[in-house]
Amino acid sequence: MSRHCFSRPAPPPLRLRVLVRDCRGSAALQFALVLPAILLLTLGTIDVGQAMWTQSALNKAVQDAARCASVTPATCGNNTQVQNYAVTRTWGLSVPASTFTFTTPTCGMKVAASYPFTPMTGYVPMSFTLSASACFPNWANATNP
Repeated sequence: MSRHCFSRPAPPPLRLRVLVRDCRGSAALQFALVLPAILLLTLGTIDVGQAMWTQSALNKAVQDAARCASVTPATCGNNTQVQNYAVTRTWGLSVPASTFTFTTPTCGMKVAASYPFTPMTGYVPMSFTLSASACFPNWANATNP
């Protein structure tokens, strides 16, 4: 028998050099390292977008309800009517009427909203409150000069 038929395992440093030079599977490893960051960025963008959209819907609802109370008291004359009107103006959201409050401070007719927001994706368990308010002068009781 020849001597080279019985091969011995290479010493550890040589095996490590061979592994370092081997490129097989590097794409899978890179994908596995980058995937959590990409998912976090994508899902975070979705949650921030939903929060901004919800805030915008609340702003529109309180502005419309305050204007309704100021201009057309027959439609929005009391607290319940203003709350119900504001609920109809929150397009795409299911909010209870208790989200909205109606007051008559010195600025005129004021409607405020406070809505607990929980991110849709839920990868980070958190919740925060979105709020909006609008105040319109009381045009129904204004006298024309």
